[in-house]
Amino acid sequence: MRTPPEIEDLLRRDAPQVLGALVRRYGHFDAAEDAVQEALLAAAGQWPEAGVPGNPRGWLIKVASRRLTDALRSEQARRQREERAAALTPRDAFTAPPPGERAPREDDTLSLLFLCCHPDLSPPAQIALTLRAVGGLTTAEIARACLVPEATMAQRVSRAKQKVRGVRFGRPDRWEQRLPSVLQTLYLIFNEGYTATSGAALQRRDLAGEAVRLTRTVHRLLPGDCEVAGLLALMLLTDARRDARSGPSGELIPLDEQDRGSWDRAAIEEGVALVTRALSRGRPGPFQLRAAIAAVHDEASSPESTDWAEILGLYDVLVGLVPGPVERLNRAVAVAMVHGPRAGLAEVDALEGEVKGHRLDAVRGHLLERVGEPEAARTAYESAAAQTLSLPEQRYLRARAARLSD
Repeated sequence: MRTPPEIEDLLRRDAPQVLGALVRRYGHFDAAEDAVQEALLAAAGQWPEAGVPGNPRGWLIKVASRRLTDALRSEQARRQREERAAALTPRDAFTAPPPGERAPREDDTLSLLFLCCHPDLSPPAQIALTLRAVGGLTTAEIARACLVPEATMAQRVSRAKQKVRGVRFGRPDRWEQRLPSVLQTLYLIFNEGYTATSGAALQRRDLAGEAVRLTRTVHRLLPGDCEVAGLLALMLLTDARRDARSGPSGELIPLDEQDRGSWDRAAIEEGVALVTRALSRGRPGPFQLRAAIAAVHDEASSPESTDWAEILGLYDVLVGLVPGPVERLNRAVAVAMVHGPRAGLAEVDALEGEVKGHRLDAVRGHLLERVGEPEAARTAYESAAAQTLSLPEQRYLRARAARLSD
């Protein structure tokens, strides 16, 4: 029997808070995660017929706690661990914790994100552990999303869990310094969903949607943080164009050729409101600036009416904060739109050797085409096509090159 969507949504929403509550009470991240998964399976099997309990999160915590303490008792044991596990036997109800004991907290989700984005973990491990523990995705789902074998992903997740074993659960000291790692991880998850780096599909909508959902959670927990609001705004303003980015056969449609009438106006309005409020509070950060750039694109009624001078000004500020090659390449496009393609080409040439992947040659091909050098543009497009593992991008770039051969 398929679990009703409303129950699936409830379980997905409560899962990280249940896991956070167990890790906070008992420790044992790995065993706690297994216990939570068992509780979720039990709920998915029982609730459709028996009904959702009045306190679903408390039900999940009680069941998961029982599974966890049973597992702790059955482990190869040292006497001390057995005694500790016995002392942690859960109560019959979790609706009213006794005096002195904290109820499961909403910010357990945030603490879990901090744990998954521990600085000892590599970015791929942070992404995998975040999707597993906070997003509730199975190892197989994460492997499919990241286009790696399931066994490889299982090893990645297992190693990540081993590294965070023994790390104190909760917001770390000077947690504000760790928040950028959390936001960057969510941003990487979104980017991989919005434009897949490899494979037959241009987008992985489930992955991008999961990044938006998790970022909404962080925004709800930290409503006053302007960079959190900026990241959520950036995701909404970017994802608003997703239906217009692919044609009937999955082909890539660039921004200036998209049907703007199919953009999600509600998402755009929400994103614009978020970034406008964030920018009014003080000095903007990188995610707020990226969101502001996306807002300028989304609010233009046509490619010709896009305020490229404003976009260039925003990129100037962004590059001052984040002088990375990707930001400078994006700025080069804005330079070309304001000062002409040859000025943009000079910026692109200055980035030679700094930008990894196919985008440098793709931008170069576009600008060479605009200045009337078709042969050089065709060579650049073909070079870009050879560097990307995304089939829709390959087909698009090769089509541009073929058109210049005619």
